[in-house]
Amino acid sequence: MSIPQEGGGPIERYEQLAEYLASGEKPRDAWRIGTEHEKFGYCGKRQLPLPYEGECSIKTMLEGLRDRFGWAPVLEQGNIIGLERDGANVSLEPGGQLELSGGPLETIHQTCDEVNEHLREVQSVADTIGARFIGLGAAPIWSQEQMPMMPKGRYRLMTDYMDDVGTLGKQMMYRTCTVQVNLDFESEADMVKKMRVALALQPVATALFANSPFLDGKPNGMKSWRSHIWQNLDDARTGMLPFMFDESAGYDAYVEYVLDVPMYFVYRDGKYINALGQSFRDFLKGELPALPGEKPTLSDWADHLTTVFPEARTKKYIEMRGADGGPWRRLCALPAFWVGLLYDQSALDAAWDLVKCWNHETREGLRHAAAVDALQGEFGGVKLHDLARETVAIAKSGLAARARPGAGGMIVDETHFLNALEESVETGRVPADELLEKYHGEWNGDLSRIYAEYSY
Repeated sequence: MSIPQEGGGPIERYEQLAEYLASGEKPRDAWRIGTEHEKFGYCGKRQLPLPYEGECSIKTMLEGLRDRFGWAPVLEQGNIIGLERDGANVSLEPGGQLELSGGPLETIHQTCDEVNEHLREVQSVADTIGARFIGLGAAPIWSQEQMPMMPKGRYRLMTDYMDDVGTLGKQMMYRTCTVQVNLDFESEADMVKKMRVALALQPVATALFANSPFLDGKPNGMKSWRSHIWQNLDDARTGMLPFMFDESAGYDAYVEYVLDVPMYFVYRDGKYINALGQSFRDFLKGELPALPGEKPTLSDWADHLTTVFPEARTKKYIEMRGADGGPWRRLCALPAFWVGLLYDQSALDAAWDLVKCWNHETREGLRHAAAVDALQGEFGGVKLHDLARETVAIAKSGLAARARPGAGGMIVDETHFLNALEESVETGRVPADELLEKYHGEWNGDLSRIYAEYSY
C-alpha cells in the first residue's frame, strides 16, 4: 500500500481535485512504466512469516538492503518501514509482505532489469539471515493469527474497520500479494479509454495470473482467492466502476466517485489521525470531525485517492490491480501485457473493440468467473480462454509496433516477455492449475512442499 503523499498545498477550489488528476497527463514520448510487486517473506527453517523485529525479520531485511545496497530509509515513529532509491521504493504491506514500487522506466527491458536487480538484492540479504521469499497470490498455510502487523499507523486504523464493511478485508491486508503496473495517459479522453479497457479486461489478467488456490493449508475452491477477497471486502471502494462506461466518464466523474468513498485517515506530523468512515466532502467544508475547522491539502487528496481499491485505479497515472503475485518470470509478463494493450493506439483500439459492447453484468460476471476457474471460466457466452488468446495476441502486436529494443539491440522488441502468457493460452493452464496438480499428485496433500519448490 502507498506511503504518505507529500508536497501538496491547500485546496482552495473544488476544481483542484480534478486538476490534480489532469496534472498527470503526459505526451506519448514521456509515457513510462512503473511495476510493483509484493512477496511473502518467511523464516526458512520454521516456514513462518517474518516478524517485524528479530534476527530473521523484516526490520533486519530492510536494514540489510539499506546498508549493503544504498537504499535510504523511510521512518515512521522511529521505525524503519520502507526504503527509497533512484525513484523507486521498497515498502511493507500490513502482514510484512515486501513490496517493490519501481521507478518510472521507458521499456519492459528496463523494468525487468529493475525487478531482477531487486530480487537479487533481497535474496542476498535473506540468505544472510535465514529468510526466504515466495511469490503467491495468497498465503497458502499461515493463519490470520500467525500474520504479524507492521508498525504503520495506517494499518492499525484499517484493521478493525475492515470487519465493519466486509468479510475478507483482513485477509486482503495480511495474507495476499499482487503484481501491478502503473501507466500514463495523455488526455482525459485517453484516460477514459484506457480505464475502460483496463477494467473490462482485468478479468483476463486475473485469470492468466491466478496463483492463490490455497488457504489455511488446503484448496479453497478458487484459482484466485485473492480476487475473491476483493469481491468481498468493501463495496464502497472496490469493483468495476460502471460509471466509467457512461458518456459522462472523465476526471470529474472519478472525483465524485472518490469523494463518496468514506475516509480512513488524515496524515499529520508523522501520525495517522483516525477519520474512519468520515467524509472528504465534509473535510472540504472544514467540517471533518477528526480535524474540526481544518481544510485539506492536495496531499490529503492524494492520500485519499490511495484508499480506493477498484480493479483499475486512476491517480496521476492508471494502476492495473487484478493480478496475483507470482513466480519470478511472470513479474515481467504483467507490464508487458498491459503496455502492449494500452501504449500502442492500434492495439488499444482493437482491445476496445473486443469489449465495447459488454454491459456491467458481463464485466462483473467475468470477474467472478476468473476468480473461480481462471481460463476455464466463462460468462454470458464469453469464454475467458478465448478472450485471453485474443487479448494476448493484441498485446503482442502492440509490443511489436512499439519496437523497443533491449540493451545493445540484440533483442529487437519486448514481445518475448509475453512468453509465459502465450504458454498459458496454448495449454489453458495458469500457475494455480500447476499448484493444484502438484498438491493432488506428487505432493500427496503436503502443502509445505510449496516453499522449497516455489521460493525465489
